[in-house]
Amino acid sequence: MSALRAAAAGLALLLAAACTAPSPPRGQASTADDTVCAPPQSPPGPVRPTTIDVVEQAYFCILGNYYAGRTLDARALLTAGFAALTRELNRRGRDVPDAVMPALTGDRKADWAAFETVWRRTAGQVPDLRDQLAASTLEAVVAALGDDHASWGRGTERPPGYYDGDGYGLGLQANVNGAQVDGNPDAAVPPLFVTAVQGGAARAAGLRPGDVIEAVNGSAPFIDGEPTRAIAALYPRYPEARPVRLRLLRQSTGRRWDVTLEPGLYPRDLASLQVVTSKLLDRSVAYVRMTGFAPDSADRVLKAIARRRAAATLTGVVLDLRGNGGGSPTEAIRLLSAFAHGKVTAYQCAADGTCQDSRTDDTVPLVGLPLAVLTDRSCASACEHFSSAVKDLRLGRLVGTRTAGVVSGPAQPYLLADNTVLSFPARHHLGPGREVIDGIGVPPDRYVPTTPRDAAAGRDPVLAEALASLHE
Repeated sequence: MSALRAAAAGLALLLAAACTAPSPPRGQASTADDTVCAPPQSPPGPVRPTTIDVVEQAYFCILGNYYAGRTLDARALLTAGFAALTRELNRRGRDVPDAVMPALTGDRKADWAAFETVWRRTAGQVPDLRDQLAASTLEAVVAALGDDHASWGRGTERPPGYYDGDGYGLGLQANVNGAQVDGNPDAAVPPLFVTAVQGGAARAAGLRPGDVIEAVNGSAPFIDGEPTRAIAALYPRYPEARPVRLRLLRQSTGRRWDVTLEPGLYPRDLASLQVVTSKLLDRSVAYVRMTGFAPDSADRVLKAIARRRAAATLTGVVLDLRGNGGGSPTEAIRLLSAFAHGKVTAYQCAADGTCQDSRTDDTVPLVGLPLAVLTDRSCASACEHFSSAVKDLRLGRLVGTRTAGVVSGPAQPYLLADNTVLSFPARHHLGPGREVIDGIGVPPDRYVPTTPRDAAAGRDPVLAEALASLHE
C-alpha cells in the first residue's frame, strides 16, 4: 500500500485525529525504553530521524492496538520489514553479505530481538544509510498490514510559496483518484480518463475532461483490464514528485499526442475548496454536493437543504458523494440521522467478533424527503459508511457505480518517538447488516457509469438517472 497523495495526506492526518476515540485503547510498551504508544495530545514537534528504536515502538504499538494485532502473525511484519531493508541496500548498490533474515519462532518479543540484532549489524556497515533504512523498514511493516486505513506519516512538508487553498500536483483529476489508487487500486476499471482540469500544468497543456490517458511515463495504466502502478504517478507528492509523461487520446477528434507535466502549486477555484455546495434542480429538487465528511459538514448539508426548501416546494434531495474520500464517522452518522431515527448505521468490531454499534442521533430533525445518493469508485471510508446505511436501511436509492471499498475502520493516530504519526484502526467496520464493505464496496441500486465521451460533452448521466428516479 502506498501513501496518500499530497493533498489527501494532510486531510487524512486531520481526519485521523477527528476520529480518535474518547478513550484510547490500551497502549503497548516498547521493550527497549518502555515508551507507551499513545495518541498525540498536541501537534507533533519537528520530525527527527527515524531509528530502529522507532520501528520497534511502531511494531509493538501495532501488536497492542491494531484491531487484529493480538491475533495476527507478527512474523509477516518482520519479514516485510527485512525485505524492504534488503531492497533499499540493493537499490543503492550497498548490499551487505550477512544481511540474512533470522529464523523466527512466532514468539513476538524473541522474534523482535533476533530481527533487531541482525538489522543493527547490517545497518552498522552502512551508517550513512541508517536513517533511510529505518524509514523503509517501518513503511514496509505498516504496508504489510494490508489495511487501507493504516499509514505512517513523516510530516506534512509543503512546497515553498504554499498558502491555504493551493493545490499541488499535475492539476487534474481522473476517474481513478489518488485515494482509490492507495486504498483499493484493484477496483479501478479502464479506460483511464481525465474527469476535471483544476489548473496548473494540466490546464497550461490544454487538457480537457474526457481526454483518455493511454500511457503514464511510458507504461500502460491497464494491462488485460488490470490496473498498474503507473496510475499513481498522476497524484505526485512533494518533494519526491517528478515530471510525468502522458500519452493522450481525444476521442472527439481522434488526436493522439504526448505531453510532459511538471508537478507544482496551483490556485484552486472556490468551488473545489467548498466542502458543501447546493442548487435547485427541476424547480423542486435540492441538489447538494459534499466532497468530504469534514467537521460540521453534516449541518452544512442540512442548512443547504433548508435554504432550498425555504425558496421552493421540494419533492426530493439528490446528495452527490462522487469523489468524497470520507472523513469523520460522526458526521456520517449525523447526516444519516436526518433521514432515519432509531437505527444502527454500522458496527465496529474487534478481532474476537465483539462489536460496538453506531446508532443514529435522534435529536437531529428528519428531512422527510425522498433521497437519491450519487456514488462512484472514489466514495470511500465515511462516505461508504453513509452509503451502506442508505442502502441497507432503505433510506433512498444509490445511483452511479460501486463505492471504493476503502473502509477498514476509523483510523486512530499514535505519536512515535521521532514525532511522526502512525495511524490504524482499533476496530473493523461492518455495515448495518454486519456485511464486510472493505475491499468490496457498496453496489448502487442503479448502475450508471460515466464514459470519456460523457465527460468531454459535459453530460452527467448519473444525475439524470437520479432525477428520474425521484420523479417515479
